[in-house]
Amino acid sequence: MTAPATAIDDPASSAPWRGAALVFIGFAFAYFFSALLRAVTATLAPTFSAELGLGAADLGLLAGAYFFGFAAMQLPLGRALDHFGPRRVLLVLLALAVLGCGAFAMATSLAGLIVARLLMGAGLAACLMAPLTCYRRLFSPLAQLRANSWMLMTGSLGMLASTLPVQWLLPQVGWRGLFWGVVAMLVVAAALIHRLVPRDSVTMPDPATGGAGYRQIVLHPLFVRLAPLAFVVYGGLIAIQALWAGPWMTRVAGWSAAEAAGGLFVINLSMLFAFMAWGALMPRLAHHGFGALQLIAWGLPLCLGLLPLIVVLGGAAVAWHWALWCVACSVVSLSQPAVGQAFPPALAGRALSAFNLVIFSGVFCLQWGIGLLIDAGKAWGLSEATAFQATFGVYGLACVAAYGWFMWRGRGAADNAR
Repeated sequence: MTAPATAIDDPASSAPWRGAALVFIGFAFAYFFSALLRAVTATLAPTFSAELGLGAADLGLLAGAYFFGFAAMQLPLGRALDHFGPRRVLLVLLALAVLGCGAFAMATSLAGLIVARLLMGAGLAACLMAPLTCYRRLFSPLAQLRANSWMLMTGSLGMLASTLPVQWLLPQVGWRGLFWGVVAMLVVAAALIHRLVPRDSVTMPDPATGGAGYRQIVLHPLFVRLAPLAFVVYGGLIAIQALWAGPWMTRVAGWSAAEAAGGLFVINLSMLFAFMAWGALMPRLAHHGFGALQLIAWGLPLCLGLLPLIVVLGGAAVAWHWALWCVACSVVSLSQPAVGQAFPPALAGRALSAFNLVIFSGVFCLQWGIGLLIDAGKAWGLSEATAFQATFGVYGLACVAAYGWFMWRGRGAADNAR
């Protein structure tokens, strides 16, 4: 596909939305499976615990390995996206993801599974950053807000598929067969991107940015203000949705593995509708002067108030409580397009990737850290349920501190400016 990139968002074009839709579909298919692989360990946790005897810390490390590989790729990924273009970079990395999924399907030990998860994370690291970089170059600011939210909606659909559908498939194909199926689907995803996404033009570093750009990115006032929220709240949202909500339901609420898979289905379905709503509403809200930072400031207190309630309820807190908390936290996703729009298109890949590094470093640290704290609590004599409650209480305090930083750094700022 060699049509000029500007035609995708050119109001004078006879079919601008058709071109935009084709680009979106190509990227969204790959991101669907990236999200599925990110979250599937929550559904497979009982299977891995039974087959390999994994404790909470082992499960956290296995799930977090994906995010470690993902985070490790972000800085080189940002440079590559800006220089070589999102289409070319994503196609190369998807080959690595195929290798990682195949290795996971053949692994026979925890170490082998961890290495394969690292490869998966590295290979799928561009599945969101590549489209967001492409949208920054091709779409208007309001179209970027909608496309960003609907990409996250696609990710929620992938996480939805990682719950009950995976639970239903396990008796038929086993978890190894499941990963071989994903290998085939990633090959299809690469073919769609090759066919539907416009070819990249290689760009040289903008002299005005000094070539690298990362220093000015991480020192930018908006980046500094949002970084703790990205690490703690956004990273924690993904860590809980992708892993710890499942063990909470089985080990604290006493649900069976099948019931927990149904609970995860409810959580991810709720997130799908939340991101669908953000995609539909954000352009209208922005048109009426309600910016992303203003909405984050107003929306996060609900998230902060719900977590202590869940901790106090303990075993009485089940899937719908976690679904409500996740939906309340989804407002923090508006920070991604806000960061992308704060920098010129020549720096978009690096800005988005640097911010994504903060988010997924948080995911890795929190997925593993939550497991370590739970195991430590049990070693200190707490019951498993109480250890979970204490750990999430500590996490809640960290969320409050991150929100306090966000509000303090925003004093006197015009939140609706972005």
